Order: sequence, then C-alpha cells, then structure tokens
Amino acid sequence: MNRKFKSHFCHVFFIALAILSSFACRSSTGPAETTGATAKPETPSAAVPSAIPAKTDDLPAIVAFGDSLTAAYGLGEDQAFTTLLQRKLDRKGYRYRVVNAGVSGDTSAGGLRRIDWSLEGNVRILILELGGNDGLRGLPVAEMKKNLAAMIERAQSRGVTVILAGMEAPPNLGAEYTREFRQAYRDLAKEYKVKLIPFLLEGVGGLAEMNQPDGIHPNAEGEKVMTENVWRVLEPLLLKN
Repeated sequence: MNRKFKSHFCHVFFIALAILSSFACRSSTGPAETTGATAKPETPSAAVPSAIPAKTDDLPAIVAFGDSLTAAYGLGEDQAFTTLLQRKLDRKGYRYRVVNAGVSGDTSAGGLRRIDWSLEGNVRILILELGGNDGLRGLPVAEMKKNLAAMIERAQSRGVTVILAGMEAPPNLGAEYTREFRQAYRDLAKEYKVKLIPFLLEGVGGLAEMNQPDGIHPNAEGEKVMTENVWRVLEPLLLKN
C-alpha cells in the first residue's frame, strides 16, 4: 500500500471511527457479553454470525477473535467474512468450523479479559484481530503490544496456531506513534513466530465502494476482499481431515 493511499485511508477510517466510537465502543467486553460459540455484539445492528451449523460442532475450530471488523458490524450473517471463510473451507474440502468471536468496540485489554473463554474446546487456529480501537483512543502502543502478546501466549500454551491481523493507527497521533503501532504487529509476529496479515483491510480501507456509509466498516464486497486477505495466510496452515 503506497504512502498516499495509506494516509488517505487512515484519515477517512479514523475520522469516521471517532464519530461512531461514542456509541459503538463505550462498553467493556468480557465473557458476560457472549453466548454460545459466538460473541454477542454491543449494538443491535452489529451482526455476529455463528458461521457453522450445529452438526459440525465436533470439528476442529478456527476462532476469529476481534472487534467490529470481525463481528461484521452492520451486515447480515451470510455476508460476514467468517461465513464466507466457512464456505471456502467447505468448498475446498477442509473440515473445520469457523467461530466468530468478534465484539464491536473491543480493545486489546477487553480481548485479553475474554480470550480464555474463546479458546475453550477443540480450537486449532486463532485469527487475532485487535488493536484498531487502541489506536483510535491513542492508548500506549506498549500496552497494546503487551496485551496482544499475552493473548498469543495463552493460545500457544494450548497448542493453538495464531494468525495475527495487523492494523494501522490514526495519523493525527503523529508519525512516531503510527510507526510504533505498525511495527508492534511485526515485532510480535517475529518474536512468537506467528503468521502475520500485514493489514487486514488491504484493498478495502479508504475505498468507498468497499465500505458501508460510515466509511470504516466493510460492506459485502469489502468482506469478500477481507476473506481473501485472511485466506492467503490461513490456507497453508490447514490440514485435509
């Protein structure tokens, strides 16, 4: 992603996110906000799909763990990238079930409070997508990095393979913060030897045709691009069962 595009994306993304944060990001997160195998959204319009039918509950799980980008805010269950990912797995003969554990407005600290609950059962892969809301609030990068590291460690202690989904920080916090924020994901991937999606919204962020009217959350077409961004990193880790 070139510098001009990245700057444009960050400007659009985080101005819009700041507008929504007053109602989409104010609640704390934790196990009490989730039911069953899928996290409960904080807003009525935030669709959090259970991407697999009950009959596949015995299959190894791929848990998508994150904020509104994972929760498919504003979309229906059939449009969410977790549902699209499940269909792709089924079509290609991979026997896994995708669990959506996204909570709109979640921060890395909120994720850390509920990660253990989301790792229960036969979880094989964790797609860790958190940090965007930390950047929005200008929280210390060191704290975000510490929280993400703790989640990675807890997953790896259970034998779960981790995919870390990178995000970008708002430019209004300065070039140094932006660089530090971006580098945190790369440092974690290297330190813990986990697979990295450099930028989950590559090909989506900053493009009006790929986003809902709020300018931040992907629309149905954007979800398709996100699915491919995840799939490129995920597929090499999969086993034919």
